[in-house]
Amino acid sequence: MRRGLIAIGAAFAMVPAAFAQAPIVIKFSHVVANDTPKGKAAEFFAKRAAELTKGRVKVEVYPNSQLYKDKEEMEALQLGSVQMLAPSLSKFAPLGVKEFEVFDLPFIFDDYNDLHKVTGGPVGAKLLKKLESRGITGLAYWDNGFKVMSANKPLKAVADYKGLKMRIQSSKVLDAQMRALGALPQVLPFSDTYQALQTGVVDGTENPPSNLYTQKMHEVQRHVSVTNHGYLGYAVVVNKKFWDGLPGAVRNALIKAMGEATKVANDTAFNDNQDALAKVKASGKTTVYVPTIGERFQLKKALVPVHKQLASRVGDETIQDIYNATGFKLDSL
Repeated sequence: MRRGLIAIGAAFAMVPAAFAQAPIVIKFSHVVANDTPKGKAAEFFAKRAAELTKGRVKVEVYPNSQLYKDKEEMEALQLGSVQMLAPSLSKFAPLGVKEFEVFDLPFIFDDYNDLHKVTGGPVGAKLLKKLESRGITGLAYWDNGFKVMSANKPLKAVADYKGLKMRIQSSKVLDAQMRALGALPQVLPFSDTYQALQTGVVDGTENPPSNLYTQKMHEVQRHVSVTNHGYLGYAVVVNKKFWDGLPGAVRNALIKAMGEATKVANDTAFNDNQDALAKVKASGKTTVYVPTIGERFQLKKALVPVHKQLASRVGDETIQDIYNATGFKLDSL
């Protein structure tokens, strides 16, 4: 009898140790394919998180809106139903942090060098800090890339956009951008865009080439114009309560993994977009057009007034912070 009680006691003594060894699960949900820059970076982060924490953390990646669609994921994060997201930057405006729509402003970044002065510097950090009052901690910015325009007609001159129904993300800035071109903006979830293009619900859209190609949108769009007029990027965010509750050593390991994953995301975005554009061209299904310097200047001239138009929404201070960081000159047009 005594031996039995000792054995039972020993078994119960082992229970806390068993629980202590159970991994911390991070559900990482996103809305694009695994073979996009974001998808590849998320998988890399999951692998490095497991390695650097020696198995204490298990990151479960759910791509292609498997768990939540565009409009659902942010609420799920705040409720703690999912711990990590990498939403496009315009998704933070509905939370009341409208300053993030500054990234949607057309032609606010000339190139990746300008962009990374912001996302890797104090302006980007200042914006992420604004999320904390919403129960969200911002960890990093991940590039997707600069956007091209697509439609079933050539897009060369500004007048070519007039009357086209163009799919956009939910963003007042993107709405104003399309209206400045005479187009009719249509807000649709990313996962519904291919079918909308295929059935003619919308005429065209804007996307970095990697999104266009991996979602097979080029199969239902006969023309692509390499305008590089706007940027699409993501902020990797976590539920603040969950993040703050992690052991310090685990949190530090995840920060390191995230730093490495950010480099993977940005390098992959640059390379994949070039590769995707080449594949779109090689498919023979879509004509890829590069605007002349003059055509791009006219497009820029039509769209940059959106900066002033949306300054009261996005925040003039935020716009000026970016101008100062990149050396943007509004009066040079």
